[in-house]
Amino acid sequence: MSKKVAVIMGSDSDFPVVKSALAELKKYGVEFECHVMSAHRTPVQACEFADKAVENGFGVIICAAGMAAHLAGVIAGHTTLPVIGIPMKSASLDGMDALLSTVMMPPGVPVATVGIDGAKNSAILAVQILALSDESLALKLAESKKAMADAVIEKDKKLAEKIAEL
Repeated sequence: MSKKVAVIMGSDSDFPVVKSALAELKKYGVEFECHVMSAHRTPVQACEFADKAVENGFGVIICAAGMAAHLAGVIAGHTTLPVIGIPMKSASLDGMDALLSTVMMPPGVPVATVGIDGAKNSAILAVQILALSDESLALKLAESKKAMADAVIEKDKKLAEKIAEL
């Protein structure tokens, strides 16, 4: 049985961006749980969740947070699982503060970080990690990559047709 993915948002206001990660996980048939936890407002709950993540069947944890964006780092400090951070865009600094807070981790506490508001990529990375030990996920990823390549090839053909009509 495949491991689950935990998706943790620092605030419910992150949901409009994070829902694309949930949709992507569903597309691949990956079981997930989604929660709101704060590194600053509910630190005990966040740490307890991370401490018990392995025994609760998780294989990867995705954390979305803006501004100071300490959530992914706090979670990573309390688990041996891979943690993927989604820096969230905010009104101040356009998410650069969140990006730097998420990506600049001390040695020994890594957080894989996707681009600002990069929820879909966080889900794909989580699936790639799980696919290392799940052949059915690996096949689904290969099919998805082929479909993306086929779409680009089709666009190139249509462009060539437009150019020929000039």
